[in-house]
Amino acid sequence: MKNLELLQCVHQESVPARLGVACCMTVNSDTGTVYVGTDTGLVALDGESHSMLHSVSLREAGYLCEADNSRLVGIQALYDQDSVCVATSSGDVILWNILTEELECVGTVTSGLTCMAWSPNQDLVLFTTGEEKLVVMTSDLNPIFETNIHQEEFGEAEFITAGWGKKETQFHGSEGKQAAFQETESVSPVLPWDDMRPRVSWCRDAFVVSSVSPVDGARRLRVWNRECVLQATSENVSMLEQALCWKPTGSLIASTQRKPHRHEVIFFEKNGLRHGGFVLPFGKDEMKVLELLWNSDSTVLAVWLEELPVQTELEGKPFTPCTYVQLWTVSNYHWYLKQSLHFGKNMADKPAAVVWDAEHPNRLHLVCSGGQYVMYEWTWVTNRSDGRTAQDNSYVAVIDGDKVLLTPFRQVVIPPPMSAYSLQLPVPVNQVAFSPTPGVNDLAAVLTDGTVVFYTLKLQQPEAEESHDTSVCVNAAGGTGFQPAVQTHVQHRKVGLQCCMLQQKWRCPQTFHHFVWLAEDQLLTVAWDTSSSSSVLYLLGIQEEQATLLHNAVVGGRVHQLCGSSDGHSVAVELTDGTVLRYHMDKVAACPVLEPWRTQDGEPVKFPVLCSQLGLCSMGGQETVLGLSDRFRLFVNGDEISSNCTSFAVHNDHLLLTTHAHTCMCLPLNMASKDLSSAIDEKNRRVERGSRLVTVVPWDTKVILQMPRGNLETFHPRTLVLGLVQKMIDSHQLLEAFLIMRKHRVNLNLLCDLNPKMFLSCVPEVVTQLRDINYLNLFLTELREDDVTETMYSEYSCSPAGENSWDLRSRPKMDQVCDAVKDTLEALDCEKYLLGILTCHIRKAQPELEVCLQKIQEIWDNPLQSQDGVSTEEALNYVLLLVDVNELFNVALGTYNLRLVLMVAEKSQKDPKEYLPFLKQLQKMEVNFQRYTIDLHLKRYHKAVQHLSKCGPDRFSDLLALVNEHKLYRSALQLYTTESKEYRDITVEYGEYLLKKGHVEEAGLMFSRCEEWEKALQAYEQCCNWRQALCVASRLQYSRQHTAQLALRMAGFLRNNSRHCEAAVLLEQYVQDEEGAIITLLEGNQWEEALRVIYQYSRTDIIDTNFKPALLEAFERQLAFLQDNKALFTRHKDRLDVVRKEKSKACTEILDEDHGDQDVDLYSDTSSTTRTHSTLGSAKYSGTSKTSGRSSKSRRKAERKKLSLREGSPFEDSALLGALKDIVDAVDKSKDDVHHLLKMLVLFGLDSEAGMIQSCLDATLSLMDSCTAEIWQTASGCAQTQMTLGPHSTVNSILSSMNAGPQPVDAVVAVPPTAKLKDSKWKLSVLEGT
Repeated sequence: MKNLELLQCVHQESVPARLGVACCMTVNSDTGTVYVGTDTGLVALDGESHSMLHSVSLREAGYLCEADNSRLVGIQALYDQDSVCVATSSGDVILWNILTEELECVGTVTSGLTCMAWSPNQDLVLFTTGEEKLVVMTSDLNPIFETNIHQEEFGEAEFITAGWGKKETQFHGSEGKQAAFQETESVSPVLPWDDMRPRVSWCRDAFVVSSVSPVDGARRLRVWNRECVLQATSENVSMLEQALCWKPTGSLIASTQRKPHRHEVIFFEKNGLRHGGFVLPFGKDEMKVLELLWNSDSTVLAVWLEELPVQTELEGKPFTPCTYVQLWTVSNYHWYLKQSLHFGKNMADKPAAVVWDAEHPNRLHLVCSGGQYVMYEWTWVTNRSDGRTAQDNSYVAVIDGDKVLLTPFRQVVIPPPMSAYSLQLPVPVNQVAFSPTPGVNDLAAVLTDGTVVFYTLKLQQPEAEESHDTSVCVNAAGGTGFQPAVQTHVQHRKVGLQCCMLQQKWRCPQTFHHFVWLAEDQLLTVAWDTSSSSSVLYLLGIQEEQATLLHNAVVGGRVHQLCGSSDGHSVAVELTDGTVLRYHMDKVAACPVLEPWRTQDGEPVKFPVLCSQLGLCSMGGQETVLGLSDRFRLFVNGDEISSNCTSFAVHNDHLLLTTHAHTCMCLPLNMASKDLSSAIDEKNRRVERGSRLVTVVPWDTKVILQMPRGNLETFHPRTLVLGLVQKMIDSHQLLEAFLIMRKHRVNLNLLCDLNPKMFLSCVPEVVTQLRDINYLNLFLTELREDDVTETMYSEYSCSPAGENSWDLRSRPKMDQVCDAVKDTLEALDCEKYLLGILTCHIRKAQPELEVCLQKIQEIWDNPLQSQDGVSTEEALNYVLLLVDVNELFNVALGTYNLRLVLMVAEKSQKDPKEYLPFLKQLQKMEVNFQRYTIDLHLKRYHKAVQHLSKCGPDRFSDLLALVNEHKLYRSALQLYTTESKEYRDITVEYGEYLLKKGHVEEAGLMFSRCEEWEKALQAYEQCCNWRQALCVASRLQYSRQHTAQLALRMAGFLRNNSRHCEAAVLLEQYVQDEEGAIITLLEGNQWEEALRVIYQYSRTDIIDTNFKPALLEAFERQLAFLQDNKALFTRHKDRLDVVRKEKSKACTEILDEDHGDQDVDLYSDTSSTTRTHSTLGSAKYSGTSKTSGRSSKSRRKAERKKLSLREGSPFEDSALLGALKDIVDAVDKSKDDVHHLLKMLVLFGLDSEAGMIQSCLDATLSLMDSCTAEIWQTASGCAQTQMTLGPHSTVNSILSSMNAGPQPVDAVVAVPPTAKLKDSKWKLSVLEGT
């Protein structure tokens, strides 16, 4: 749905009259130089200024003789030879050297030349001679092939006949059998105005020749390959005309045909068969086609036409024909007339030569008979209304000759070539502009005759009897007897542009272009001023039938593109050097001002490359200019944000663009232009290959894409949907927001999660707007506990800051919403909104199904009288839709209301054989036992115990069995008093259960509560609670001897558990064995307590017999412990140093070998290839973990196995670290024992022994303290290095970790010990210096 819009129209009187009349031209695309051939010589024009650079007279050189009427038949600029090749009708082939300006005749054909055509890559040249021959030469003009144009055979691609019978015996369809005997109609000869000259057109490695047959006088096409071998001949076509052009892509050959009732452009395939065409918009004998020209990318077909004389005019004065150049494009198999250039009847204005530029596909060069050179350049644009309000209908206008096809995409989506309706104009349309007034939807059509027609939107459809605008034709939106589905435009007024035309000395077609509708009564346009060689901006007033010139401004350069803002306050003017200017009305001076467009920083905007498409939008609060170049580079205020953008469109809050990666992006406009590139890859949507944006509907979510073949696709980006929903919710348009969310499958939780406080405060408004109870139920059924703005839609940032969180401290989110909606519905009408109330109860975090059933039962008991009310059957059926029938049946059963249970069961799909016997059985039971049975069926065992306890003592055995089965001891104990027998029995069972579970002491407490003293004593004795055991023994009235035996037995248990002090208390106080108590204390190294008992009972003899020997034995044992640990610490430390050095050396060797590997290029940078001889990867150890399926205990065991102290093991360094840490912890814990031992040694005068052990411990602690930093600092660094390894590691991080040395397998061993080695409180000062 694109149109061709004129970018540039530059004209200059370049060929002086003295050099003759122009007849042909060629363009050097490398330098931009234009070479024009006249009837006397050659002229070279500058590509920028279009002034004459060089000229040469062929007539003076003797090549174009006036006597024999010789003329130029071809001209071609040769890029690699810096020369121009021309051919004359007299047979001369001349080279004009551009550098030396010399002429050279490189060959002559005596019969003369009729055509010259160079191949696209200029390696071959084809000449047609006066003898109807083809001569193919090399680029050096050496002949290689020569043959006759007219061949009898078809060619190498001749069709093969299968030989299926004769024509008379074949089926001829609706034509009947007579068709077999009809003779083939003869082909008509060429028309009188045909110049009879051959035409040649190249396409890659083949060429086609159109020539007049000497037999029947008709034109035929013949396709030849580059070896000059005939490939195919076209079928007979009557009145085939001279125009010929082969499409550069190679698919079609274009020519023209005049039929009795119409004039057509027809196409041939390479095999000579017809392949479609289109009708020219002229009468039967009104025009003749001079030439057909495809542009370089095969998107535009130029048709050069000339008016034919009318019979009445032939009888009078000489006839001066009008000349036209039309540009046709095709989309979706429909040909559109996009541009029409009308050159009038002046012979000086008549085009003498027309060529497309080979480098710029949409640039057309013309030279007129009067010597004027004109350069046109178009670009592809989509003419759409760029309003930003909800009243803008998003019109897209498609130009098709004298029609404007209109479709309002807000209302309908109609694919081309159809449209909602069309506007019929008297002459072809060249441009369409839309009104900048918000919500007006008016448009203006610029016609080829220099008038502007304005259309306004008809707000009301006229009645059938009223007159209406006949130029408006309703197409796909209704019409032909149907009521139109859209509002149509009506013609408002016409405005002529004669005031601007008077400003021009010479006016070519479309001198004025880039029409921008600034205000309701103002138009801005651009024209080229030859005197200043720059563009001029004309501001026109359009209040009257003829426009008035309000202001003109010389730009000082060549205008490339214009773009007006959506409000019409400013216009962006892009020059050909990339500079962007702002054209706006100065409020102070009340006149237009043209100044540089500046960014927010005050820097002037300049595009690095020319942008053929411009756009304006507000970005970050500042008006910003957007530019898209032909090379798909998108710029924002001169900053490139994308290098593969194919199209863009501006929405209210987003910039949408499509890319060559076949994605559609939505970029937010609330950020600065410099930050836009960072968001370029955030929100993408895959689209079909080659899709282009047509339009974006403002204040809507609709985005229209056009596919390469021409059809349309509509989609709704999630970003636009959520943005529109947020705006509607903020403006309390809750029904519209709900409908959009339902239509586009947006989670309805967004309705309350966007702004929870606002939602809870306006729940009555929500209910009022939604109205339909089904809408409310749909919203409630989609409720979920999580906040979708933080989960599902977190990347869209669609919730206001600070208001997007629920207060979940008191109640869950679902309960808050359901309660608020339920209270509102109950306040409005409980009967009308019953289904919504039931939904609120069901959708709570803990569904209140019992409440729902109670409400349904109330309706059953008291039927509603209101018409808006809901019946019991409807309510129950609705609840069954939301809740599983089995769950609802169980809930109903849990209410103990068998009538309600029966009602639910009847509405379900349950088989009556499943529930009727069970219900009948329940009806026969006593109430408490019935409820017990129901609770037991529903597995509500706590309630079952409660109801069973009310059934009397006869059911206590069943209760006790239920309690034991389901471990309901605590619930059962609460149902009986502590004095009851039932309470005692349950407590005993509870104690036995605790005893089996291993909670022996708790079991003893239970046995004590129920006065089962024997069992309690056994439990206390088993758990070594000697105090409770002695208390229970007293309750059992044990004798003194029996108590002493119990105490002696428990003292042995305590001594085995290293509880020597408690064992000594039992021996001393209950067994009366003072000596045994003292010996027990000595065994536990409780020296001071042992001395107290010795002196309490005057057993000083034990000091010599037991105390001192035990003291000396403890001294020797402690000294040996310290010495052994010191030696082991030193050995492990030295071994750790050796292991670390070896591993560091091995890492260095691996790195050196990797750098020196001859096949290093065969491996990637992250290759896991290891060396078999490395100590890091020993063949005896596999680092692959096989413990993924093991338990945690097994995994810990497997990890411990890795930490082996065996020399050479892979993780020996980690094992050594663990062993060193254990040694430090063990020595640190011995400080208290050494302190008590030192005091006793000093007390008994063993100072030398005391000094020896104090010195040994101090030396050991000092050694450990001095080595701690060296041992564990390196390990800590290794642990930190290990933290960087993983799936996100890089080559450098891996190499760094290898250079850092080995890493421990367990991070725990890498942590230094927490022992306070420098603490000296354990020392005795009396021993210092000993």
